[in-house]
Amino acid sequence: MKHRRLGRSGLSVSEISYGNWITHGDQIEADAATACVHAALDEGITTFDTADVYAQTRAESVLGKALDGVRRESYELFTKVFWPTGPGENDKGLGRKHIIESAHNSLRRLNTDHIDLYQAHRYDPTVPLEETLRAFDDLVRAGKVLYVGVSEWTAQQIADAVRIAGQLGLDRIISNQPQYSMLWRPIETDVVPTSRDLGISQIVWSPIAQGVLTGKYLPGQPPPSGSRATAGSGAGFIARFLTDEVLGAVQDLRPIAADAGLTMAQLAVAWVLQNTNVASAIVGASRPEQVKDNVGASGVVLEPALLARIDEVLAHVAVLEPEGD
Repeated sequence: MKHRRLGRSGLSVSEISYGNWITHGDQIEADAATACVHAALDEGITTFDTADVYAQTRAESVLGKALDGVRRESYELFTKVFWPTGPGENDKGLGRKHIIESAHNSLRRLNTDHIDLYQAHRYDPTVPLEETLRAFDDLVRAGKVLYVGVSEWTAQQIADAVRIAGQLGLDRIISNQPQYSMLWRPIETDVVPTSRDLGISQIVWSPIAQGVLTGKYLPGQPPPSGSRATAGSGAGFIARFLTDEVLGAVQDLRPIAADAGLTMAQLAVAWVLQNTNVASAIVGASRPEQVKDNVGASGVVLEPALLARIDEVLAHVAVLEPEGD
């Protein structure tokens, strides 16, 4: 497993990280989740990503139990705050009260005394950015959080946060966590160039496009039973990719993967890692063998000619511009 530095910080992360967005506490039972986490550790993954809102907070608890007994210094633990975790008006967003209370709750569920990277799960336009950044900074100064990141922020929002943190002498963000894959590339327009200039890395989610880039979804056929597309919590996110046009193009990637000596999943993960602004690609799994397959993408170098073939195959289906443009 290769590692990369996260932004201009001193924190190294595994090129492939393990995330439990839809799986832990939801699709699979705790024993299976623990098996996947241990497989990730065995394969050299040191970076684990979750969020307080996943599976209505259960995902954090499952991950905390799965990591019980593992030397805390040997892995990097990431979580997030923003989405509602309770019925109250202050149980959501990026106000000081919700950030501080959510951090304490996450620490308890994860059974740890510190979070390596605490991320703003979305941007909150209803709260002054100064308040949000100062609350994160206070957690850093208290030793409960080591680094601060964001998720799905625009280039302008990232730039504003860096500027304000600099003006106020606050801990600055070091990472952004966007969706990124061969099929979903809007961050390339503004987010990546801005982040590169500001010393911020991307930790990308859905590099396999919710499983579509494995090639298991076939045009003209219903989704396989038990797949992400048939799960209540995952079907909505994958729907945009389940067109015959997209699925047909994905099948045309098979000879490219074969020429590279990779599985389809490995090709997809390796592709996002060719972007030097990407520090880590988050993969999820419901079975340990899926983790082992994905890890095969670490350290892979895809030749320019092969990357050009991928672009040609997906030119008519890949989303390149930010939504709304």
